Amino acid sequence: MVHVVVLGAGLGGTIMAYGLRDALRAPHQVSVVTKGSSYAFVPSNPWVAVGWRSQEAVTVNLEPVLRKRDIGLHPQGAKRLHPAEKRIELLDGSSVSYDYLVIATGPELAFDEIEGLGPEQFTQSICHVDHALRAKPAFDALVKNPGPVVIGAVQGASCFGPAYEFAFILEKALRGARVRDRVPMTFVTSEPYIGHLGLDGVGDTKGLLESEMREHHIKWICNARVDKVEAGQMSVSEIAEDGTVARSHTLPFAYSMMLPAFRGVEAVRGIEGLANPRGFILADKHQRNAAFPEIFSVGVCVAIPPLGKTPVPVGVPKTGFMIESMVTATARNIARLAEGKAPDAEATWNAFCLADFGDSGVAFVAQPQIPPRNVNWSSSGKWVHLAKVAFEKYFLHKMRSGQSEPFYEHLALQALGIDKLKAPKIETPAK
Repeated sequence: MVHVVVLGAGLGGTIMAYGLRDALRAPHQVSVVTKGSSYAFVPSNPWVAVGWRSQEAVTVNLEPVLRKRDIGLHPQGAKRLHPAEKRIELLDGSSVSYDYLVIATGPELAFDEIEGLGPEQFTQSICHVDHALRAKPAFDALVKNPGPVVIGAVQGASCFGPAYEFAFILEKALRGARVRDRVPMTFVTSEPYIGHLGLDGVGDTKGLLESEMREHHIKWICNARVDKVEAGQMSVSEIAEDGTVARSHTLPFAYSMMLPAFRGVEAVRGIEGLANPRGFILADKHQRNAAFPEIFSVGVCVAIPPLGKTPVPVGVPKTGFMIESMVTATARNIARLAEGKAPDAEATWNAFCLADFGDSGVAFVAQPQIPPRNVNWSSSGKWVHLAKVAFEKYFLHKMRSGQSEPFYEHLALQALGIDKLKAPKIETPAK
């Protein structure tokens, strides 16, 4: 009998636990260590921040689901991983031992790396449902007292899709409130060009997103380094190719949402051989760590080198498509190890994204994620918004029923098989 522990219960950790339970029958044990007992659907956070979704609508109570699937839950949260002892020290002083561990913590949000950044300071965030809930009163205040808005992603960020989503969702919400004409909007990003996305673009994301920006009267600053944020004001340096400051900008704002850089969580950061200097987990082609071969990792916590040198540091995103592939490969590899066999499954690091703009959107598929690619496709239209809404309902249904079958790949293949002017067929669960 083996005991497999999943550290983290976000998108990757939850479906990882479900997948392991499918792959490892009794008497093998599967447990989850996380802080709290709820899962919130992160892609819905932009909607929560403008009041289009409630917390209850996008949150799943994992305790009854995991119990039903015979998966143990330790909601105390992890204080420190002790890999040499195959043990996780929990925040309440107790410990959980494992035979195999899957790290699926997601990131720690590095707001502290820029003065004045983050929901405890002067900018909003949509990285966590609690942040999105805090952003809603700030949105309400903006509607009552319109003023300039600054949205974007800072240096070192590796998740750009939600920044674009929120810029357009906020724009749509302001139009709905009939105050858009009094709200100048600027998009500030560390990307070298609009639509880079940390992937050097996918299909025509540059042209599609620039066109959307112009159509919605959103100005932009690329190669941007956020130097400091103060109450109602952001200092930004626009960096030239040679690394010098090409222009300096002082941007006033009545409302700002900026995505931060990510780093590994404190429980695993600084463990030699396990994590890189930023705290991301080192993994081989089987998602396995070389120094501690009983440890695997999936999701945003996995170390992926940047695409290439850019004037301002830009990270590489890990989309749901890639995470599902990591989960599938890891579940198979641990099941094989439990049977005394060698791991043989490799994740396919492809990217698929639905970026909702409130009433339309942009979608892209990159196979593989890093160019050159076999598939390099992007499209736009109202169907993307409809697909994102349907996907939210479907995925939350999966979470609440304890299902683990892949869905991003199914949706991506559908998207590739359709006419650009037509929506993919999306099957949602019956009410």
